[in-house]
Amino acid sequence: MTITTEAPARREAANPLTAGQLPKWGPWALLGVALVIGAAVSALVAGASGTQFSIVATVAVGFVLYLVAVTVVSQLIEGGRKATDRLVTGIVVGAFLLALVPLVSLIVTVVANGAARFDIEFFTYTMRNIVGEGGGVLHAIVGTVLVTLWAAIISVPVGIFTAIYLVEYGRGRLSKAITFFVDVMTGIPSIVAGLFAYALFALFAGEGVRSGFGGAVALSLLMIPTVVRSTEEMLKLVPNDLREASLALGVPKWLTIAKVVLPTALAGIVTGVTLAIARVIGETAPLLIIAGFTTNMNYNVFDGRMMTLPVFAYNQYVSPGVQEQAYFDRAWTAALVLILIVMLLNIGARLIAHFFAPKAGR
Repeated sequence: MTITTEAPARREAANPLTAGQLPKWGPWALLGVALVIGAAVSALVAGASGTQFSIVATVAVGFVLYLVAVTVVSQLIEGGRKATDRLVTGIVVGAFLLALVPLVSLIVTVVANGAARFDIEFFTYTMRNIVGEGGGVLHAIVGTVLVTLWAAIISVPVGIFTAIYLVEYGRGRLSKAITFFVDVMTGIPSIVAGLFAYALFALFAGEGVRSGFGGAVALSLLMIPTVVRSTEEMLKLVPNDLREASLALGVPKWLTIAKVVLPTALAGIVTGVTLAIARVIGETAPLLIIAGFTTNMNYNVFDGRMMTLPVFAYNQYVSPGVQEQAYFDRAWTAALVLILIVMLLNIGARLIAHFFAPKAGR
């Protein structure tokens, strides 16, 4: 007797990794629908109130609708944890895009307005005897380079040695006092630094003193706290094992710092110095007080007024002559040049950090 049994029908097992999930195009579809609804709402409001159609209102309404829609749909299909994750992800991405808006707007505005005078004449001429169109910013570029260079010469050694003392030697009340005053200097307004430099030089040269070196001293007061803080953090990241291995071989502490600690932290220190330079290169208030402004070329930072790029842009914009547009064009182009200089400094810092960073061993 033969007994035959039919095999039970195979039921296709659901993949737990893909079941209960929104398709990849789902959030994008919801975003598109939300933006369309936002545009319709903005158009209705504009038509009812007689105002113009607002792209900002469209994006804002669409974004809020998207957050609500993606959270509800994800709750129904994927569950509460995934819905919360999508909600938080949407908020974070929205905040990131919102933070990019002023940055992109600034870059586009400066490039669009500064391109009018971005020519050879602008970089090879000064403003001497120029009362209308023409002229250039050569004297301001030279002044910016010289003043910032002297500020770095003053600030970098002071900041690095202060950080070395705080990390390697500093103990007790003196170390705490230095840390406290560095924190205080970090928050001082730039105008205070300019007033201090003016008062200091007025003691020796009398009232009305103006010089590029005074501007460098004012900028150094703003640079030193940044250099100290960045260098201090980089030195703290150097493993103590390297210090102990060097000291165990009989190497003096100062030589250990010079040959082991500083080279290991060099990339981070250079990056911090570059950020400090970028922090002060656009300062206007202290340079207006102590460095002044001029239309002539001045290579001597110790004598006479010296023009810098931020002061040049400020002066061109607030004190236009008869041909206002020519002054405004020069101001925008000077701002564009200043942004390009900061960008080149950051690129240089990244290259130095890449080539001088300690190579990882096996």
